[in-house]
Amino acid sequence: MEFSPIGYIRTPYTELTDMPIQPRGANKVTGSIEILEKYAEGLQDLDGFSHAYLIYHLHKASRSALSVIPFMDTVARGIFATRSPLRPNHIGLSIVEITGVKNNIVELRGIDVLDRTPLLDLKPYIESFDYVEKSRSGWMQGSIEEVTQKRSDNRFL
Repeated sequence: MEFSPIGYIRTPYTELTDMPIQPRGANKVTGSIEILEKYAEGLQDLDGFSHAYLIYHLHKASRSALSVIPFMDTVARGIFATRSPLRPNHIGLSIVEITGVKNNIVELRGIDVLDRTPLLDLKPYIESFDYVEKSRSGWMQGSIEEVTQKRSDNRFL
């Protein structure tokens, strides 16, 4: 199975280190998606949504691991219980705010992704579908402030 990008994510982040570890830490950071022209028609009506899921290829991930020490912990955890990029299929997911849609460009806020990351799919966030009132965060005990302040290092390079 092989996927092809539908576009590319543009952000101010050109290095993998010192980036926010999640969109929460990039809440004021702006960026955009450049959708390939052949897919631009698919953006029709997206401007009515406040947020979207970005599904992308972690194209700079060069290895996989089934156990990693995540950013907000000191204990090795199973890869599927983390948000580490060292996943078997190197697929990333972020929820971002849509600030505008024009032609083949989607303007964003809250983007924590490396510049020129290949976008595999874009889906609207729909509160009545996606909101979970009572959830558990497993081992992750960091506060919102800690997550907001945490920056990446070279552990996943």
